[in-house]
Amino acid sequence: MKTTLWLILSLLLAVNMTVANETIPEQEDADEPIKINLPYVFSSGIFGASVGYIYGVSGYPQKQSVLLGTAMVGTTGSGMVILMGKDIRIFGLNRLHVDPVLSISYFSEFDTYINGNPDFPKQQAGSNNSDVDNNIQGKGWDNLFRLRFNILLPIGYGRDHVTKEYKLDRGLLKSGASGGTAWNPFSSGKTFIEIIPFFRSITIESDDIADTEIKTNGVDLVLNWDNRDYPANPSMGHSLRFKVSRDFGEFESNKSWTAYQVEFDKYVSLGSNSWLRQSLIAFDFWAAHSPTWEVSANGELLNNPPPFAGASLGGYWRMRGYPSQRFNDKAAIYYSLELRLIPEWNPFEKWGWLQKRLGVQWIQLVPFVEFGRVAPVWNMSELHDDMKWDAGLGTRFNAKGMVLRIDTAVSEEDYWIQMMVGHPFQF
Repeated sequence: MKTTLWLILSLLLAVNMTVANETIPEQEDADEPIKINLPYVFSSGIFGASVGYIYGVSGYPQKQSVLLGTAMVGTTGSGMVILMGKDIRIFGLNRLHVDPVLSISYFSEFDTYINGNPDFPKQQAGSNNSDVDNNIQGKGWDNLFRLRFNILLPIGYGRDHVTKEYKLDRGLLKSGASGGTAWNPFSSGKTFIEIIPFFRSITIESDDIADTEIKTNGVDLVLNWDNRDYPANPSMGHSLRFKVSRDFGEFESNKSWTAYQVEFDKYVSLGSNSWLRQSLIAFDFWAAHSPTWEVSANGELLNNPPPFAGASLGGYWRMRGYPSQRFNDKAAIYYSLELRLIPEWNPFEKWGWLQKRLGVQWIQLVPFVEFGRVAPVWNMSELHDDMKWDAGLGTRFNAKGMVLRIDTAVSEEDYWIQMMVGHPFQF
């Protein structure tokens, strides 16, 4: 195992398994902004023994907005700072929101699955049958900026409801569902057009090969029909998302490229009982294709997106039993099935001093399986042959309205623990 992340919250689960009698105040309905202010520790093959700090505010600068920042540093010399926001209204336009993300990272040990490893001169790195050691290793920087402009169209639920009107009971939807009532975007759900300028720069310094630099910038165009009842933690409905990404090759970008993606996720409620507050099956399908991807006679890749931008699998969001972008090629397909269970048991309700700081309203246990495949051509038969797989168990928390997750997955190559904010589907 190359990377191990243990969030301090996961250690608290083993302390006490008694269900508290007290209920948590419904903080989502509070007039004042809700804050999370928490130091944490973890261990990682990249960071070593590490410390971090997270600060988040829900309900600022506007009631529907969320701001989040975290910083971490480890004994290996690696460090990371992430700043992000969600649903920030600008220009006084109710139907236009922005979601900014800024990440600055330095890694003392960096693995990237791109060509250049002299030990594999005739093998494409990241291909479905590529060797797990066919990557570029070194130290370096990974900097990202993305600004998502969300435009809510006046159809379906979004015709008469611009702002969120969800009523919650201890973090679960009580009333005000925004979707899941019909398979028609003109009568159910919210439909968005998204315009997302992006920039990312990766530099890798290696002792074995010449320094590697990946630079890309461009724009994503997205059409998103969100027909889930409660997008932050859906229990029914579905969403459908189409995405076109384009780097025009300008502003010192390495190359121009185009990539297409489609994603569909579906949620089926299994009901509740005396043990479970909520149970459901969550299914996700995703596919990607880069029509500009070409291979020259000498094996050089032309007009291909970087591994993180196109048809890639592995990491926080898809194929969690593999490292980030472990597989990348011209085309990809992916399936995931999760069983999401929220028990009545919430040990944080017993610890008033900690609960006041964290506001954990539910804990969710999530066994899951994933299947995926990359290929050099878009061919459904090839994409479903010799597919990769992984299986795992996730532990997720609703902490003051924000979903924090720890997903542990095992694959035929390794096992990984991925720590991230938010559910994995429809990122």
